[in-house]
Amino acid sequence: MKSIHVLLVEDNEGDILLTREALEEGKLVNQISIARDGKEAIDFLEKKAPFQATMLPDLILLDVNLPKKNGHEVLHFIKTAEAYKHIPVIMLTTSSSFKDINSSYLNHANCYITKPVEVEEFFRVVVQLENFWFNIVKLPS
Repeated sequence: MKSIHVLLVEDNEGDILLTREALEEGKLVNQISIARDGKEAIDFLEKKAPFQATMLPDLILLDVNLPKKNGHEVLHFIKTAEAYKHIPVIMLTTSSSFKDINSSYLNHANCYITKPVEVEEFFRVVVQLENFWFNIVKLPS
């Protein structure tokens, strides 16, 4: 089976921990990289210091509310860059604002999911995401 790499762009340490645990429990993801703000996510993709040795992710989980550059700015950057626009981006955020949802889809997000508040439900959502994107969907290579 192909090695799977997920880039999680998230500034909330609790959500980072929960997402990492859920992805590891699913046993499909081999590598999880973390970017804690929008600028760091772009630096990661562009392989700027300290990310020179990183590989491009197969999937990006992107929060909307981020410091330095928000999730919409990062999404726009990804989906307008020839080198990155093929990477599926899932907006995984606490925001249920119609403005955020519409903006995400207008900028070609692959899907938009509002984070559940309950830990068990959050786990279930992440495991289902992993199953869908890595067992059902065929990703570009």
